[in-house]
Amino acid sequence: MPLTSSSRIMFGMPLGLLGGYIAVALFMTGDGIELAFLSKYLVKIGFSESQASLVFSVYGFMVALGSWMAGVCAEIYGPRRLMKWGAVIWVVFHILFLLLGLEAESLSMVLLLYGIRGIGYPLFIYSFVVWIARTAPDNRLASAMGWFWAMYSVGIGFFGTYIPSYTLPLIGFMGTLWFSLIWIVAAALIGLLMMREDEGAQGKALSSTKDKLKELSLGITLLFENRNISLAFIVRIINQHSLFGFMVIMPIFFTDKLGFTTPEWLRIWGAVFITTIATNVLWGICGDRFGWLRQIRWFGCIGMAITCLAFYYIPQAYPGNNLVAIAIAIIYGVTLSAFVPMSAMFPVLAPEHRGAAISIHNLSVGLSNFVGPAIATLLLPWVGTEGVIWAYSSIYLLGAVLTFFIKFRQPGLDSQSVADSPETVIT
Repeated sequence: MPLTSSSRIMFGMPLGLLGGYIAVALFMTGDGIELAFLSKYLVKIGFSESQASLVFSVYGFMVALGSWMAGVCAEIYGPRRLMKWGAVIWVVFHILFLLLGLEAESLSMVLLLYGIRGIGYPLFIYSFVVWIARTAPDNRLASAMGWFWAMYSVGIGFFGTYIPSYTLPLIGFMGTLWFSLIWIVAAALIGLLMMREDEGAQGKALSSTKDKLKELSLGITLLFENRNISLAFIVRIINQHSLFGFMVIMPIFFTDKLGFTTPEWLRIWGAVFITTIATNVLWGICGDRFGWLRQIRWFGCIGMAITCLAFYYIPQAYPGNNLVAIAIAIIYGVTLSAFVPMSAMFPVLAPEHRGAAISIHNLSVGLSNFVGPAIATLLLPWVGTEGVIWAYSSIYLLGAVLTFFIKFRQPGLDSQSVADSPETVIT
């Protein structure tokens, strides 16, 4: 892919997209502020743990829908327009969610409004993924995506987790949720004012409704027509399913069962994302040089199978010990970020339909939002938190097996590396 003005590279980042990377960090700060405490707050105002899990499951389903829409619609209309609409949807339905859902303590309105708000964030950030894929060179794509996930972690994990650890004692749960609006507005202004689309990043010239519907359908049909994309789709769902599941079950487990305060838990959880700020970039660079699938298999899938169990069992052996809990959170973050090359893999698997491939990738990310809490919702009444943790760990082992059946040629690997690596052969 020829370089455009947006794709001059420094340390793997396309410099022309710097404003977008900053916008992702700010947007995910606003979007992530409630994730580490909302389940606990829902229980506090009278909902059951299962109802809290249901809220996150519905939210995850809508995130999956918005994630799928983002890739193909950004291909048709251009990522900048989709980012604008994502911000508008988030702001409007967040306000309604607070007023008509939480203030009224209405489960039905929480499910409806929080769910619709869930479409906004993937439209904003995953449209930017399309922008990256259309401007960064293929052989540096994992590095460019690594910067995206690093900024994602800066927002949802570092600022999004540590800010409420200080604001909750000062302005309470609802005040903190209102505060998140400032970050979303700032993200929209920076993302939309600092960047301009080069010709290569603009939407396709599709004039007829038929052509647009055909392009949209590729975001589904490609999943069934390309076996490698189908397998990668499953592995990508597996990637973050425990992360979003932990957001539901671990705040309650750590505070009610292990004796940590809510601010202490927020700092422990924040350690996961502080770690991934650096490791997302490092794993992207390592994957570009040494092999995407090899890294995903051994450090991602196998690593996460181990660290999921460690996150549950080791803090129990040292109850109330912040240093031990933070150390385990850091190790969990290292293995979680080893999946970074997956974002680069999808457009390479379908180079003629990058938007559709990225839509499928985004759908799988969104389904992680749904699958993790859904597993908790289904299993918690029967096997408790421990059983849910073992289910998450087992699913990662399944993901490791699936990686052996994904075949493709990784851009940028020399011929010797390709010959020695069975996962990089085209079938």
